[in-house]
Amino acid sequence: MGLFSLRKNKGPMVLTFYRIVFALILFASLSTVSLSVNSKVPSSQRSVKAIASVENKLMQQMSRKNLIYGAAVFIRIFKESSKLEVWIENNQQKYELFKVYDICTFSGDLGPKLKQGDRQSPEGFYFVKPNQLNPWSRFHLSFNLGYPNKYDRVHGRTGSALMVHGNCVSVGCYAMTDQYIDEIYALVNAALLNGQPFFRVHSFPFKMSDRRMAKEKNNRWYAFWKNLKEGYDDFELNRVPPNVEVNAGNYVFD
Repeated sequence: MGLFSLRKNKGPMVLTFYRIVFALILFASLSTVSLSVNSKVPSSQRSVKAIASVENKLMQQMSRKNLIYGAAVFIRIFKESSKLEVWIENNQQKYELFKVYDICTFSGDLGPKLKQGDRQSPEGFYFVKPNQLNPWSRFHLSFNLGYPNKYDRVHGRTGSALMVHGNCVSVGCYAMTDQYIDEIYALVNAALLNGQPFFRVHSFPFKMSDRRMAKEKNNRWYAFWKNLKEGYDDFELNRVPPNVEVNAGNYVFD
């Protein structure tokens, strides 16, 4: 009788009531869709705990730079300086440098990984899908770079399980401290949960300026690095990670 009474005598109140109900139904529907997407991103008690320990701090730091936690992520790695850069997409659909992390250790020297067991960390253009995250890693938390990529396979390069991970030990991977991998993992996890289908990781021997490249003219890897520099320069110019393909044994960029 109460509802009938409201409908008969208090039309605006009933209208408000139904608007609230509709909003709740819509919210529930959107949440269901979101969960179906989110379920593709693996999770563990360890990763949940690690992310919870850093995400409030990250949100505050990002807010000060007008960046949004969960926005698309792009990572660059530089061997020579032992740095890992995290770039975040801004509201202009360009990428801004958010943080630079010290790489605790990596294996080998400047130059690409060639074969399984050479204890060399890879250089090149890689991308990481949700199923490449490992929240159960023996090295705290990790994600697989996807080596060998198409370019590596064309050139007969072999190896597997090349990661960015914690625990500060490496036999071919890029190892971070647990504190740093917690933050990096939280950022990429949030981006993937928010709908980024994959994030790109570009691994370079050094900052690829013309001056720095000139010092390597006689290096056996100069031609390879010159090809890497094309992708490096594309991002430096446009602040959007280029789409990377392989044609005739070379990386090509859109």
